[in-house]
Formats: sequence, structure tokens, C-alpha cells
Amino acid sequence: MAIRDVDIVGVPMDLGADRRGVDMGPYAIRYAGLEHDLCELGFEVHDHHNLNVPGPENTDVASPKAKYLPQIEAACHDLRTLVAEILHEAHLPLVLGGDHSIAIGTIAGLLDALPDAGVLWVDAHGDVNTPDTSPSGNVHGMPVAVVLGQTALFGSLGWRERHLDPARLILFGIRNLDPGERVLLRQLGVRVFTMSEIDQVGVPAAAREILQLLPGPIHLSVDMDAMDPLEAPGVGTPWPGGLTYREAHLAMELLAASGRVASMEVVEVNPIADHENQTGKFAEGLILSALGRSIL
Repeated sequence: MAIRDVDIVGVPMDLGADRRGVDMGPYAIRYAGLEHDLCELGFEVHDHHNLNVPGPENTDVASPKAKYLPQIEAACHDLRTLVAEILHEAHLPLVLGGDHSIAIGTIAGLLDALPDAGVLWVDAHGDVNTPDTSPSGNVHGMPVAVVLGQTALFGSLGWRERHLDPARLILFGIRNLDPGERVLLRQLGVRVFTMSEIDQVGVPAAAREILQLLPGPIHLSVDMDAMDPLEAPGVGTPWPGGLTYREAHLAMELLAASGRVASMEVVEVNPIADHENQTGKFAEGLILSALGRSIL
């Protein structure tokens, strides 16, 4: 997949989470030198800047079971349209979040353009709660349930008429699941690489299986809380025991070598909780590794 154009889209949204700050994530990743470094790799870069997303101060929570749902749905609707347009131009959409609820829009646009695509969800959490199982009502814990068709939310994005086949979704780096998420993932038969399994088999073996299970174009949805907080402290919902710097880069490098990365989003960078943009720089480096940067 010889893509030479990368289109950056920022989605400065933290409506999907209780903790403020991830709305500044797109700025932090760009500030780490993203456009310059992508150009150094030989890409033509087109920055669409940021979508217009309201802050929680200017809007209502609406339902406590799915907070800020109308506002999140509107942002995801705009993102879907833009991602589909970018893919139809044979460019690679690179979406910068924002909280992980934006994936509902990204993946909708992905399937509009590439209906055979698979999704690799890199995250500490399953994000497969529904309004009935979520302990918080935060929508950033629900996007996987939405795209798998397990909730009636986000009907305007087409998720009531279609869904991602569970066989075309893989969760990677998981180390914290709510009880309802465990039940649903088992019922659906989703392939889940927990951190315990990654510790046992190693990243190369996991990557080989991922590429076998997802034979078509691949969308990378990377939540920075998949990384160990010692190396990525500035995230929305940190959890100990995550991927190391080298494990994360190796996974991205092996996926890049396959030539099948068609789109990517990186979410949940929180500069308020960060140290000298450490996590923003880490995120920027992972993007470059996923798009082909190598040591030699």
C-alpha cells in the first residue's frame, strides 16, 4: 500500500471522559514536530487543522448513562465525512485526539471507503461498555461496543444498519476490563491480546497473528494509555503495567513492514498530566514508526 500523502485531522474533544485535558492532545502531538518529520519520511502532508468541538462548559451533559452524547455524535459525524473523503483520495487519514470516543467517527468513515478493513485497537481498556454496563457513563469507554453493533447509540452514523465484524477487530495491550466488558468480549469472540499474553509470547509473535487475522487494510486506533505510565504519564486514564517504549515501537514497525496500514488515530494525550511533552513526543514517534520510519 504505497500511500505518499498523509492528511492530519485534529479532534480536540474531551467530552467523552471525566478528566479534562485530552482536548489539547492534537496540539501536543503536532508540537512534537509531526509535520516536519512526516515530510522527512517523504510524505506529502495536508493538515486539515482541528474540527470545531464544544467544551463541556458550553453544553449539557444530557443523559448520565451516555454523557454529552449529542455533541459527541455531531463531532463524529463531521469526522466520518472527512475521513471517508481522505480515503477516497487514496490518502492516509491521521486523526489526532481527543478522547477515544472519536473512533466512532473515524471507523465509520473508514468503512465507508474501505469496507473490508480491519481494526487494531491498542489500549489499556476494552472500551466495550454500553450505557447499561458503563460504571461512569463516559462515552470514551463505549466506542468498541458501538462499532460492533452492541448498542443503539450513534444511529446517524449508520451503526444501526451495519457494524464491524468482531473477526475484523483485535484488542492489543489490554489490562483493565469492567465485568460487563469481559462478558461481551467472550460472547463475541473478539481476539484480545492482554498484557499478560504479550509478556508471555512477545510482540513479534503477536504481530504475526494480528497480520494473519487481519488480511486486508488495517486501521490503527492507538490510545496512549496502552503505554506504561512511567513512559507516557500524560494520558487520560493511566493504568500501570503497560507497553514499554520498545515494545510499542516494535509493534508499530512490524505493522509498517506489512505495508497494510491504511489509516491511524492516536488519542488520549493529556498535556496537563504530562512532563515536558513526553507523551506527545512518544505519540509522535509511534506515528512515524507505524508509517515506516526505521533505524537504518
